[in-house]
Amino acid sequence: MPTVLREKGFRFYFYSHEPNEPPHVHVDKGGASAKFWLQTGGVASATGFSAHDLTALHRLVRERRMKLLEAWHDFFGT
Repeated sequence: MPTVLREKGFRFYFYSHEPNEPPHVHVDKGGASAKFWLQTGGVASATGFSAHDLTALHRLVRERRMKLLEAWHDFFGT
């Protein structure tokens, strides 16, 4: 599970066993977790985050999208 970004207390990472899914990133903070699709920026799933945190995460994913996609392709070799 490589961590690709830490920002504002959020940890952004990939699971190494998910290469056949479209590019996405997992985000954790405390006991909360979310998964965002990198092509669309949409939320795939989320548990434990407040609406405020999800809004902030959605903004961070959009703002860091190119960096996250580059990290995805570097890690999975695609």
